[in-house]
Amino acid sequence: MTSPPLLHIACASGFSGDRYDGALDLVQELIQRGGGYLIFETLAERTLALAQLAYDQDPSQGYEPLLNNMLEPVLSLCLQHGIRIVSNFGAANPAGAAAAIEQLCLQLGLRCPRIAIVYGDKLHSVEQRQLLRQRLDTDIEQLEILSANAYIGATEIAAALQAGADIVVAGRVADPSLTVGPAMAHFQWSWQDWQRLARATMAGHLLECGTQVTGGYFAIPGLKEVSGLDRTGFPIATLDHDGNCWISKAPYTGGLISTRTVTEQLLYEVHDPAQYLTPDVIADISCAQLEQTAPDVVLLTGVQGHPRPDELKVNVCFHNGWLAEAEISYAGIQAKERALMAADIVCKRLPSELFIRVDLIGALSILNNDAGTLSYPETAPSQDIRLRLACSHHDHQLASRLLHEVGALYTCGPAGGGGVRTHLRRRISTLSCTIPRIDIQTGWYFYEPKETP
Repeated sequence: MTSPPLLHIACASGFSGDRYDGALDLVQELIQRGGGYLIFETLAERTLALAQLAYDQDPSQGYEPLLNNMLEPVLSLCLQHGIRIVSNFGAANPAGAAAAIEQLCLQLGLRCPRIAIVYGDKLHSVEQRQLLRQRLDTDIEQLEILSANAYIGATEIAAALQAGADIVVAGRVADPSLTVGPAMAHFQWSWQDWQRLARATMAGHLLECGTQVTGGYFAIPGLKEVSGLDRTGFPIATLDHDGNCWISKAPYTGGLISTRTVTEQLLYEVHDPAQYLTPDVIADISCAQLEQTAPDVVLLTGVQGHPRPDELKVNVCFHNGWLAEAEISYAGIQAKERALMAADIVCKRLPSELFIRVDLIGALSILNNDAGTLSYPETAPSQDIRLRLACSHHDHQLASRLLHEVGALYTCGPAGGGGVRTHLRRRISTLSCTIPRIDIQTGWYFYEPKETP
């Protein structure tokens, strides 16, 4: 029996708000390679809370706001060439995202694709909230909760693809699962094949941050040179039947893929290289090997896997008072001293119950903690300082006083301040825990088009 052909999965987004002009390069490259999958990773912890806020204000919203920008350049080509799309851009409203895709197809004169919707990550039942209360060891009823979501895995994505979905829309699935789902649908591995699951997971981990692995987050002029960052190519993972993967990009794009860029992304947000916990598998990269097989092509092998965790991670986002931020600039003679004087004036005029964080951007803005401990010693004076003051408090009126006091520095001294910018917004905080996966009911279904083109 012959093995299935190589699988190509391209990632066109690493977060909500990422560039969306790289998808066309990827799709054209996938067509040249004979097809594959296009994924968009658009969720972070706060992103989902903001999406839930948008949904609460308008139930037709709550999905990725740049959805049309992402899909319009490539949707026709994807449908024409059988390139299937998988994404968590459903955020707080996957069904709304599916409806938006349907409308986009109508506008472009395209057939409506078969769109699958993954559900189950939202935790809103009485039983689930009670379990969260126990696990978080806090009275969550006293919190103004915005969202509570579990990081679910790739099972539903794979099932939907096997059933013929052209596009799979999810909310809070784990980032690597966007790759594991297509791999499972393509290779038909067992869900207990921990080695291959782990290898597909780490391929997904390399893809999930977009151009971080193709040199974007790697670049430091004079130390780690990367060319063409104005047109950096997004990554493509090519998997074989055993789950080993090659990371590459479209050959005419900018950026860099080397063993160094891949190493940095491989270790990104991994708390323990021997036990990277995901909903699908526990991946072990302690014996992983990287090989530069061609320019801008790196092979990852040696990843091992262990049975998946019995529990899933949950994030609970909630309103936590108000965050006030204000900035003012000082330049020229004694710039730093004037900025420090301004900070001292504001701190003395505000109530002691307001803890004020002070940053001198241009001289020193890197602290170990909000108490102001320096992370490195000051070594040189600066002639250009941006003073940033920030505080948070549950009382809106009290927090807003910071903005007024910084604005008053224009004429109340010290001399020569300018460029005041102020901002006051609701603060979103996060609590995390794990709960048994048996207490989370997940599934998927096909979206029913409301109109036919």
